[in-house]
Amino acid sequence: MNNLILKPITTANEKNIFIVEIQEAFQKAFEEIYGPCDEKILPREDIEDSFNCKGSEAYVVEVNGVRVGGTIIVVDRETGFNSLHLLYVKTSSQNSGIGVKVWEAIEALHPETKIWETHTPYYEKRNIHFYVNRCGFKIVEFFNPKHKDPHQKGDTAGNISEEQNYFFRFEKDMGK
Repeated sequence: MNNLILKPITTANEKNIFIVEIQEAFQKAFEEIYGPCDEKILPREDIEDSFNCKGSEAYVVEVNGVRVGGTIIVVDRETGFNSLHLLYVKTSSQNSGIGVKVWEAIEALHPETKIWETHTPYYEKRNIHFYVNRCGFKIVEFFNPKHKDPHQKGDTAGNISEEQNYFFRFEKDMGK
């Protein structure tokens, strides 16, 4: 894969394109399992929250000058405990190894990281495979109605119904 770059998001237009594209990618994944859904599974407010977190860094992913995805990470330079908030590859570019290359670029961007953390819903089997088998994360916690994510606002994450509100928390120890 030639010339994959993480390009910082610096304009409102780039941010809006990111939001539309990530919503499309997440929506498609949800609807492939559960069928059509009128509500956005990943609400704009949730994406905005990630953009606005202290230590947030947002990037467009380009390969050979073509936009193929994006990511938002949150970096804590004091603790080295960093978080992958959002990562997506446009549906037209999936299944081509781009996701792993994006993750490798994120790791290279922050070699000082001690621990990376991320979350994904239980129904996203592709994400679970990706994080565990391709990127080296370990599942460390399972959030469900009897064990709720303490960082989650309200009773559910985004517009996911309560009966589908099951999430895994992953960590990757960078050995530092």
